[in-house]
Amino acid sequence: MIRIAAVGDIHMGPDSQGLLRPAFETLPECADILLLAGDLTRHGTPEEARVVAGEIRDLAVPVVAVLGNHDHHDDRPDEVTAILQDAGAQVLEGRGTVVRSGDARIGVAGTKGFGGGFIGRSAGEFGEPVMKEFVRHSRHCADALREALEQLDAEGCDARIALTHYAPVPETLAGEPLEIYPFLGSYLLAEAIDTAGADLAVHGHAHAGTEHGMTSGGVRVRNVAQPVIGRAFHVYHLPVRERVATGAPSGAATD
Repeated sequence: MIRIAAVGDIHMGPDSQGLLRPAFETLPECADILLLAGDLTRHGTPEEARVVAGEIRDLAVPVVAVLGNHDHHDDRPDEVTAILQDAGAQVLEGRGTVVRSGDARIGVAGTKGFGGGFIGRSAGEFGEPVMKEFVRHSRHCADALREALEQLDAEGCDARIALTHYAPVPETLAGEPLEIYPFLGSYLLAEAIDTAGADLAVHGHAHAGTEHGMTSGGVRVRNVAQPVIGRAFHVYHLPVRERVATGAPSGAATD
């Protein structure tokens, strides 16, 4: 059994230094990997990123992260990424990575993702240049996620996880105002996940949302924003099972 610890939206700043470290130090007892689903800082400053780095440095389990919109606010995402990577995290944007846990190979494909809305209520690539740019950015993120998942499948991973900040499905947004759904996620992410196949999709961003959801293709989706899960992290379990066909899920996630 592969054990996936995940949390997003921890929004750390100088006054929260050391807050999560005690819980993170227990990870080897319950998890094989820690996924961070974006919005790790409050305003995306290097100072805040160094606080996050202190929470994850020298952990006994691998750490894989994506950035969120808050981590971009100060227009220094490359600096934030470098600080987190210096602390040992792998920060993904449009690419995948393979982490070993015993004999199991855990593939994680990551992107921040973007908004645009969901089937029947989504933005279209039409009209003003700024609107077309908005939708094209969402599509670019989704296409990169699909390609990363497909590459992980080609590498024969025992489990594949899609890690995003923005939501791929509306079900995990339940509790948020309907008016802001287009700014919380995009159906294009779910299309990418279903096209390439995955065993679990993890995201954050929706603080007032709901933990459990599913893509139309049957991939389990979990909103791990800390205000939703109400703890330092939550652990999900994936069976190690041989794939029966390219792109097919290897097994169901259990909480």
